[in-house]
Amino acid sequence: MSRTVMDLKGMNCPLPVLRANKRIKELAAGEELEALVTDRAAPNDFREFCASAGHTFVSCDEADGYWAILIRKKSAEG
Repeated sequence: MSRTVMDLKGMNCPLPVLRANKRIKELAAGEELEALVTDRAAPNDFREFCASAGHTFVSCDEADGYWAILIRKKSAEG
């Protein structure tokens, strides 16, 4: 499975989600996007984004002052 990593550290809400949304549209169904973010609101923003867009919020891990958020693009059917 392919994974794209985006370094979005230093950006404040809503920029990380907006940039990730633009990038995920370029991915094939089932591919993963890992967003590296520092904004404290980002984990919740990404959860809400996935719920509204139909993507899967896979994980959110915190390390060294940033979060690594992993989402999987929804399948072609839905």
